[in-house]
Amino acid sequence: MSEAPPAGHEDTWRLVADNAGAWDLAGEIPRTLLTDLGAAGLLCAEVGKQYGGLGLASLEGGRLTAHVGSLCSSLRSVMTSQGMAAWTVQRLGDGGQRAEFLPQLTGGRLAAVAFSEPQAGSDLGAMETRLRVEGDTVVVDGVKSWITAAAYADLVVVVARTPDGSGAAVVVPADAEGVRIERVAHPMGCRAAGHAQVRLEGVRLPAGNVLGGTAGLSLPFLVTTALAYGRMSVAWGCVGILRALLAAAGEHARSRRQFGRPIGEHQLVAGMVADVYAAERSATAVCRQASECWESLSPDLVSATILAKHVSATQAVRASALAMQVLASAGATDGHVVARAYRDAKLMEIIEGSSEICRLELARHVLASGGALARGEAR
Repeated sequence: MSEAPPAGHEDTWRLVADNAGAWDLAGEIPRTLLTDLGAAGLLCAEVGKQYGGLGLASLEGGRLTAHVGSLCSSLRSVMTSQGMAAWTVQRLGDGGQRAEFLPQLTGGRLAAVAFSEPQAGSDLGAMETRLRVEGDTVVVDGVKSWITAAAYADLVVVVARTPDGSGAAVVVPADAEGVRIERVAHPMGCRAAGHAQVRLEGVRLPAGNVLGGTAGLSLPFLVTTALAYGRMSVAWGCVGILRALLAAAGEHARSRRQFGRPIGEHQLVAGMVADVYAAERSATAVCRQASECWESLSPDLVSATILAKHVSATQAVRASALAMQVLASAGATDGHVVARAYRDAKLMEIIEGSSEICRLELARHVLASGGALARGEAR
């Protein structure tokens, strides 16, 4: 069953619930709301209190993410983007960079993380965005595509390739000379999440904006660092989608009558409602396990996070189709919670590592265990 939402900010969440459908139709969330949420620390709630964040642990952050995801996947996507940016700064930045950038991200400035490109998604070797050092400055050139929240962003953490083939993550102000941000027209799902292309043409920045310095890091490590947080956030967001679907399908099955009784009393409809419930419970369980791995720094953290993202996203897609079948025309109006979930969930199978990539990673985990998983010696 749906769990109680995190305490606090009830008026804000009521505002979100009342307007999510309209934002979906308009393709935009009011910027003032986003900056207010950011200034309250809610867009990257796991940032430590010393930097102005709420300092939530993974499980607490997950509960918050799921609650927002149950109300508005577009807003949850902005939260994921902000959280990924903050996580990347925390993991890769030095002390001075954390002190400079993290208070901005908990103080109302909005951020995005840009690593996918027109020809480089899962194939990192195809990344063409370049960063070169010129004295005490760096120059960035490239095109990033389908960057969540970029249309709202004040700062974009751009992942680029250096001349020696290594990687770098650089914090780019959205208003820097040479930066152009172009909204994706009519995205299928998470329509108000601010998806955009980011074009960088001779963007010159202080070398201090390169996280961890200009020496260069492994490109797969850079992207995996950002993806780790993103996958966890998307997984909990899909739990939220499932809870919204369960509430809508359950209510309709109780109130809609056909052939003299509520449709939930017809076995085929009851079976679909049961499957949505099972999907929500399964996704919640794997997300809890993954968050526990994060909090304990378990060696199973990576595989648990991938599993959580894969299970939650695929179950959200399946459950959205079932809920649509239960509600039929009642849920087929554009902007309706089930119609939104039907479109939004499909994108969750693609972003932060497609379902196919997740399956490959999980298979590698099993094969590398040498049979330990089958013996119950590891997860």
